Amino acid sequence: MAQEDPEREAYVHDGKRATYGWLDRVADGFAATLLDRGVARGDVVVLLLPSSIKFAACYLGALRVGAITSAINLRLGPREQASIVARTEPKVTVLGDGASLPDGPDPGFVLPVEDLKDAFAADPPPRLPKLDPSDATCIVWTSGTTGAPKGAVYDHERQAAISRNIGELTQLGDRRLSVLPFPHVGYMTRVWDEIVHRTTVVLAGEPWSAAESLRLIREEGITMATGVPTQWQAVLEHPDLAKTDFSGVRVAGLGAAAIPPELVRRMREVLGCPVLTRYTSTEAGVTTSTRVGDLDEMVATTVGRPAPDVELRIVDPSHGHDVATEEVGEVLTRSPAMMVGYWRDPELTASVIDDDGWLHTGDLGFIGTDGNLRIAGRLKEMYIRGGYNVYPAEVEGALTEHPRIGRVAVIGAPDDRLGEIGVAFVVPADGSTGGDIETDDLRAWCRDRIADYKAPDRVIVLDDLPVTPMMKIDKAALAELAELAEKEKT
Repeated sequence: MAQEDPEREAYVHDGKRATYGWLDRVADGFAATLLDRGVARGDVVVLLLPSSIKFAACYLGALRVGAITSAINLRLGPREQASIVARTEPKVTVLGDGASLPDGPDPGFVLPVEDLKDAFAADPPPRLPKLDPSDATCIVWTSGTTGAPKGAVYDHERQAAISRNIGELTQLGDRRLSVLPFPHVGYMTRVWDEIVHRTTVVLAGEPWSAAESLRLIREEGITMATGVPTQWQAVLEHPDLAKTDFSGVRVAGLGAAAIPPELVRRMREVLGCPVLTRYTSTEAGVTTSTRVGDLDEMVATTVGRPAPDVELRIVDPSHGHDVATEEVGEVLTRSPAMMVGYWRDPELTASVIDDDGWLHTGDLGFIGTDGNLRIAGRLKEMYIRGGYNVYPAEVEGALTEHPRIGRVAVIGAPDDRLGEIGVAFVVPADGSTGGDIETDDLRAWCRDRIADYKAPDRVIVLDDLPVTPMMKIDKAALAELAELAEKEKT
């Protein structure tokens, strides 16, 4: 890529621009620096850096020497960061401004960000190690809301498989608006795809803002933009929307949360381009997607069909047998794009990847007669109300259609009489207030659409929903809020 189109922009961030030619040169310099520090094929390089051009250059340089990049989201807590450093035993740690080394574990040689200028300027190494497609490239860490972060390992073969299966979300020469932290699976496992398609990655910056995203769409010729529903809603509600030209945007993607059908319709109306809903996980790499031409309702209520190389099964979590069409079960997937396994933890890997190679996602869902997958929630998030199984995603899907609700998340909470009850956390839609949202009204709304026992028993109005460092709804934090609200009530 650097030889064929050296002047093409690879990254744009905070007023800085990096061409593929420049990136190739500095990646060589960083590779030479790592080799001088004794980094060998299979060693770990930890990046404690914010999403940036420097982050990308370090990652590419580490790839050239066969090192494994372990990027740490700076929003993780000290204990989580320490756990990652201790388990990876890095040979080198790159330390960014505002980051600090966790107490306890040995970080290896510490390379401060201010020293990267010299590292990038180093002479290219006279020779590089011979690499194999099965060599590990990166460790992608979960956000750690259910315990210590888990590290999903990917290699060159799996990154190539992901590129083959991304589908309509990627096109040659795209200028992609990047809104998630680089340690996310959506960046760490997509580098191969970006190079193959000569993508220009335009970083929205941290912390994310709707105003900056709109500015970049106006000024940087964005052709592909993704985000979670919360981000897209903020974009559509921002005053700068009226002065933003979206005619260059080819496709928009969203996922990771319940999607109001009105949001999809509004996005298509304003952006004037197809909207795709996608589903995957840190461990799966690529799983399903809707397609260009799918109806708004399908995009809003399903996560589409499997990618070409992806197999999908829905099984009874108790017995492991395939369930019937439209019956809820655990989602299993098998593909060449999924992780190799968890970092140095064969026992944990065996708990999610069975002997036949099926990844047990822990997600509940069902496949409709139209062949589209619909997510019903997490296996661990399902709650039993009075003997009946309730899947939060199904309740969230019903509530997102309510005109006074902007965003919603549902959890199960302990109850002396029913065992568990449903608690809905709602953010009012634009133009509505908490006073407009009443529990009896929402329960009636749900009963008209789903089984009556699935209607939430309690409703808590919030200004916003808490999210994890990976921008997913933090249901552990919501459980704490529900417990606090119950104590205050009594």
